[in-house]
Amino acid sequence: MIELQTRELEYFIAVADELHFGRAAVRLSIAQPALSKAIQRIETRLGVPLFVRSSRRVELTPAGEALQEHGRHALNAVSAAVRNARRAGDTQAHLRLVLKPGGDAGLLSGILAAYAHQPDARRVDILFSGPADRADFLLGGRADVGLLYVPFDDLDGLAHETLRTEDRVVIVPSGHRLAGRASVLMSDLEGETLPRWKGIPGGDGTGPEVTDVVQMLHMITVGRMIGVLPRSLVEPVPAGLICVPVTDAPPSRLVLAWNEQDRRPLVASFVAAARSTGTAPE
Repeated sequence: MIELQTRELEYFIAVADELHFGRAAVRLSIAQPALSKAIQRIETRLGVPLFVRSSRRVELTPAGEALQEHGRHALNAVSAAVRNARRAGDTQAHLRLVLKPGGDAGLLSGILAAYAHQPDARRVDILFSGPADRADFLLGGRADVGLLYVPFDDLDGLAHETLRTEDRVVIVPSGHRLAGRASVLMSDLEGETLPRWKGIPGGDGTGPEVTDVVQMLHMITVGRMIGVLPRSLVEPVPAGLICVPVTDAPPSRLVLAWNEQDRRPLVASFVAAARSTGTAPE
C-alpha cells in the first residue's frame, strides 16, 4: 500500500495552492531545495507526475488535481480528528454553535433555555460565520453544532434535524413595480438584479457582491438590487422595504446540523434539547 505522511501532504498542498515552489517554501518555512526533493519523492512513490514544471510556470497534472482535492479533505479530517479527540477528553469543554447573524428564526433563545435544563449542559459559545462556511466549521471541527438553511447550505457529511420550514419572499423597495403585489412567481423576477453572495459560486445574481443580509438589505433600500430570502431572515421588515411571497420558490428549512461522525454526548444533549422545543410552524 502506498502511504503518504501528513507532512508530505502538507508540502504537496502548499505547492498545489501556490503553483510556485518559492512561495510554497516560504509558507512552509522550509528551504526550496528541500521542498522540491520532497515533491519528487512523493511523485516517485505514487508513480505519477503531480506537476508540470517549466522555467516560467508550475501547473497541476490531472493526478495532481485529484490529490489536491482529496488530500485537502484528508488533512482536514486529520485536524478534525485531533481537535475532537482533545475535546472528547476535556470534561469542561464548551459547546460551540455556529450560525449566520440573525439566522435562528427566533428559535435560539428557546433552544438554549431547553438545553440549560439538561443535566449535562455546558456553556454555549456562539460563533458567527459568513454566508457559505458554516458547514466547513462543522466538518473541520471548529464548531460542534450549527444552524443552517436548506437548500442554501450543503449538508454533505452532516447529520441534521429540521427546526422550521418556511416560505421565501422577495424583498423590494416600497416604490418597486412588485411592491403592491399579493404574491409573485419566480418568472416575475426575470430581468431584476439579484445579489452575488461572497464565497458562493454560481447562482443567478448579477448585482453587487454582498457578505450578509444586513448589507443586502441596505443595497435593496438604495435601489441597487432586490433579494429572495427565507421570511424569518427579514422580519421585522426594515422601513422602506416590502416583502412579497414567492409562491413557486422551494421552501427553505432551518436545520440544526452537526458532523455525522460526531457522536459525543455533548452534541447529542444539545440536539435532544433542540428537538424537544418542537418544530416551529410554517
